[in-house]
Amino acid sequence: MTAYDIFNGDADGICALVQLRLAEPRTAQLITGVKRDINLLEKIDAKSGDLITVLDISMRTNANGLAKALAAGANVFYVDHHNSGEIPSHKNLQAIIDTRPTVCTSLLVNKYLKGAYAQWALVAAYGDNMAASGDKLAKELGLNDTERAQLKHFGELVNYNGYGRDISDLHYAPAQLYQHLCAYETPRLLLKDRPDIYETLASGYEDDFKNAQSAQRLADNVELLEDASWAHRISGPYANALALGRPDRAHALLSYNAQGGYTVSIRAALDTPSGAGDFCERFPSGGGRAAAAGINHLPKDQLDVFLAKFREQF
Repeated sequence: MTAYDIFNGDADGICALVQLRLAEPRTAQLITGVKRDINLLEKIDAKSGDLITVLDISMRTNANGLAKALAAGANVFYVDHHNSGEIPSHKNLQAIIDTRPTVCTSLLVNKYLKGAYAQWALVAAYGDNMAASGDKLAKELGLNDTERAQLKHFGELVNYNGYGRDISDLHYAPAQLYQHLCAYETPRLLLKDRPDIYETLASGYEDDFKNAQSAQRLADNVELLEDASWAHRISGPYANALALGRPDRAHALLSYNAQGGYTVSIRAALDTPSGAGDFCERFPSGGGRAAAAGINHLPKDQLDVFLAKFREQF
């Protein structure tokens, strides 16, 4: 029997697993990657009796891998907030799926664990640009403004670390960052004991964000970053910042990818957080959730088509 922990390399995926393993310690093979590396179930060869935990990656994207794992006799615990497609009915599958724009995977795990490690869920909510949900949980936890602001920024930094063309772009490999975080019952304890992690991410974020402010404007609320490691890292967080700056409008941020085209981050208007996932699913490599979604590869010759569709929908 082999145990696998399969998780998105962003704040939500990492913090969801931190909560689960603090509550239910288990030695497992860690399967993760950069934030957009989501077809992760295909990376394992499941056997009968294996224990598979899957966090914060689309069930729809992983449908084939999930079907193979279940057919092999593996037991799968699946928690996510993205478009799932049809959820299989199988005795070996326990699925907690909720696609509401105010819910992330870590908040679902927090509910499942009855709030046992809620500060980690708070970090994830802020990292996933769910400020209202984060503020609500912070109030429930009785955090003061200083404590809340610190955890908010840390969540944004952990999320920032997940973006990149590949692992070499990141400050910490997601599996490595998870292992650092899961040694602490609360993020506040980690920040006290390992300030170097915060400082490394904060310094990188500040430098990358400054660079991003020179992005090329392609159309109203559509910008293009340079082809550089800093641009790959800051693409998601900068898209979140654009959304916060103009909450009444949807935003698109493009960066160059290894296939010679563009990677696209879409943020729906925060005032009406819907439509981003549906829009991106109109493109072959697109997907996501209602409030935030992306396209892994937009060929350069499809840029004008993309801009026209974006202008039409948003």
